[in-house]
Formats: sequence, structure tokens, C-alpha cells
Amino acid sequence: MDVINLEEKFKCFSEYWTPKIIGEMNDSYVKLAKFKGEFTWHSHEHDDEMFLVIKGELTILLRDKTLQLKPGECCIIPKGVEHCPVAKEEVHVMLLEPKTVLQYRRSSDGSNC
Repeated sequence: MDVINLEEKFKCFSEYWTPKIIGEMNDSYVKLAKFKGEFTWHSHEHDDEMFLVIKGELTILLRDKTLQLKPGECCIIPKGVEHCPVAKEEVHVMLLEPKTVLQYRRSSDGSNC
């Protein structure tokens, strides 16, 4: 067990849309990511996904509404729900995803930075 300093971890990488695994909890990965621009519409057939905004503002487009998340706010996208994350400016996000989520973006371990 170690303390994880999120600010320090975010300083370790600059790539967008490439989550870094910073820990494991039960059958899930805890990841940090920087978002900027628009991702693609997608869904996860079997798994929920949680977005927690640490810094900046994140828009998540859904087919029937739009979610606006500010620092300290989170949302859980249920399995099977199509969504499209959008960040007008750089956003720092913590993700909680089951290890079984098929990676739609490259992920690597950021724990050694």
C-alpha cells in the first residue's frame, strides 16, 4: 500500500486518450488519462465505465442527452450505452474499468514514473 499522488502521476505523461494504469482494485483497473478533443462514439457491451474529472471540464455525449462534468464530479456509463467523450481543453480524468474491458485505446502502466 502506497499513497498515490495524482498530480505527480499526471505530470508523467502528455499523450491524450491513452489511459495509464495506476492501480488495481478487485477485478478493475484504476487509470488516469488526459483527454483533449473528441473521441469516437463507442460502447462496452459487457462492462460499465466510470469517469471522475480531476481537472478541467468533460462533456460526454449520449444519444439522448449530454452530460457536463466539472472537477470533483463523476458519472457511470452503463454497459451497452453509446457515448462519446469530448474535451474542448485538456481534462484530467480518473477511470475505473473492469479488467475485462476491451481496450479501445492504448493503455500502459504509469506506476513507475
